[in-house]
Amino acid sequence: MTYTPDRMNPLKACRLGLDTHQELTIYLRQDSPVCRSEGFSALSRVLVHTENQHLIATLHTVTGALLSPGEIGFSESAWKRMALQENTSVWLSHPKPVQSLSYIRAKVYDKELSGVQLEEIINDIVAGRYADVHLAAFITACGGDKLNIREITDLTKAMVNSGSKIEWGLPLVVDKHCVGGLPGNRTTPILVSILAAAGLIMPKTSSRAITSPAGTADTMETLTNVDLSLESMRAVVEKEGACLAWGGSVKLSPSDDLLIQVERALDIDSEGQLIASVLSKKIAAGATHVVIDIPVGPTAKVRSNEAAETLSNNFKAVAATLGLNISVMFTDGSQPVGRGIGPALEARDILEVLQNAPSMPLDLRQRSAEVAGAMLEMAKGLPPGEGLKEALAILDSGAAWAKFQAICLAQGALKSPPIAPYRYELIASTDGVVTCIDNRKLAKVAKLAGAPADLAAGVDLHCKIGDAVLSHQPLLTIHAESTGELSYAVEYLEEHLDIIELSSSQKADA
Repeated sequence: MTYTPDRMNPLKACRLGLDTHQELTIYLRQDSPVCRSEGFSALSRVLVHTENQHLIATLHTVTGALLSPGEIGFSESAWKRMALQENTSVWLSHPKPVQSLSYIRAKVYDKELSGVQLEEIINDIVAGRYADVHLAAFITACGGDKLNIREITDLTKAMVNSGSKIEWGLPLVVDKHCVGGLPGNRTTPILVSILAAAGLIMPKTSSRAITSPAGTADTMETLTNVDLSLESMRAVVEKEGACLAWGGSVKLSPSDDLLIQVERALDIDSEGQLIASVLSKKIAAGATHVVIDIPVGPTAKVRSNEAAETLSNNFKAVAATLGLNISVMFTDGSQPVGRGIGPALEARDILEVLQNAPSMPLDLRQRSAEVAGAMLEMAKGLPPGEGLKEALAILDSGAAWAKFQAICLAQGALKSPPIAPYRYELIASTDGVVTCIDNRKLAKVAKLAGAPADLAAGVDLHCKIGDAVLSHQPLLTIHAESTGELSYAVEYLEEHLDIIELSSSQKADA
């Protein structure tokens, strides 16, 4: 696209150092001649261009001395996207209408979208033509069951084609995904180590948290470098058979990472987009065989066996159309897995399992081995139950721990997880037996404490369903990096003491 800017009125670029996350944002004085002549106002969508780059950004206006009339300020995301230098000449104009926004409006009214329309939407998202409000509209319009199987399949294809793809040239490349909604369920680093030690190829890319206190990438960031380039990722996999990388750094299905940022703010993770998100990442990473773990429980993301069956069937239908081999397993989603909830605390649990420490959370070890076993049976054609036996043997031998260390070192480091300086304990006020643990409320406590942005923040859980609890026994500990965030979490906890229910009529007391 060629631009012919008005060279009589260039603006000078100014880096303001403002973090607007992914939102591309520019700033002009309210009395700027450009605002008056072009009719721009706050929140206008503006075409910004230099001699070599262009983008569409959202305009914010400022008063006072932050900018001179001849300057244009840039948020960090917009500055980096345009690769600017201070005082670079910049021109502004009105952008052409983004046609794909009309498709979103149609979807709001339950119109079926074609593959071409979905591809236009995804391409416009990746090109930066959508503001966060447009992304929110797309996510909401596709929420619930508003995407049919054909639309989900076409959306998956569009997301794959929007970014990089890796070809390994191998007949068998494995991967897994957990649908989520279960705090502490950080099985991925453990099973990746088991499967790589078993000789399978597993180039694992993971997302950061969407609605949870930690994603695999957040947790692994406390232990090693996860921001790998495609070249670095390939080198690690060729050396160790596996990697544990953040998907956003290698730009696999890049539209997914943009959508995730808004999904996190909305606390929405719609089923159709979930399937497209998961499968697009797996296909782009070159996987041929994938295990999907669906935890089912009253406070998990999937709450009933009927909902799990529907989701499983939809996963299988889309995967079959796209030529991907998948196996779906249903697991217990009634309570958190392990003890730690939050990046560093989950990393601690992972290390204990891999090191066969006496204090390791046994449920995390068993769950990791079961998912790894399902993949071993799928990939190697083992009889039912034999995969689990092999996975446990690899853990017991120390081979998984050795492989995990090698993967981390190949990615640049093996670090110790950080420790939060501030803590608060919830104490049982009576004897009793734990009858229920609310996954969603527990996750919210961890997020209010600062997770996942504060890597050391989160919750340590000291009991499981069925455990006998004595009066004055700690039930959980909140970890925070600041007193303010600790206070937020404690305030919420004190209002929701039913997070952990005991058989006694009395509840836990803060």
